Amino acid sequence: MSDKIEKVSIIISKGSLEAIYPGLIMANGARAEGIEANLFFTFFGLDAVHKAHHEHIKLATVGNPGLHLATWAGGFPGVASVMTRFMAHKMEKLDIPSIPEFVEMISDTGAGLFACKASVDLFGLDKDDLIEQVQDIITVGEFYERAAGGQIIFT
Repeated sequence: MSDKIEKVSIIISKGSLEAIYPGLIMANGARAEGIEANLFFTFFGLDAVHKAHHEHIKLATVGNPGLHLATWAGGFPGVASVMTRFMAHKMEKLDIPSIPEFVEMISDTGAGLFACKASVDLFGLDKDDLIEQVQDIITVGEFYERAAGGQIIFT
């Protein structure tokens, strides 16, 4: 007998393409299964919901062992942009939406999107710097209150 997951709270803490998409995919999958989902954007993960950055997320090429042969060239100028375009093209072929589209789509399903207060303060941001889908800027304690009774996923 297995217990049904009823709620997930997903923490997105990194601001690269390969760090943001897993959390978005998990949230989208949860909502498709009727599972309550909340996304908590903290530290560099705020880039996914930052008005000035969310359309310019790049693939991390330096130190990314998943890129195999391409990782040795990751530090050269332009490599991150080229690899990001390559991945975006492959994802487009699979009909995977861009980060801004994906965030909007997930928000439209009723998922909660929240920014970490400590990170917002650290980077000198406020609610006006974030996309409209972010419901609130909350503390870690408030995040735990929302997560109570569910699963927490850290990406």
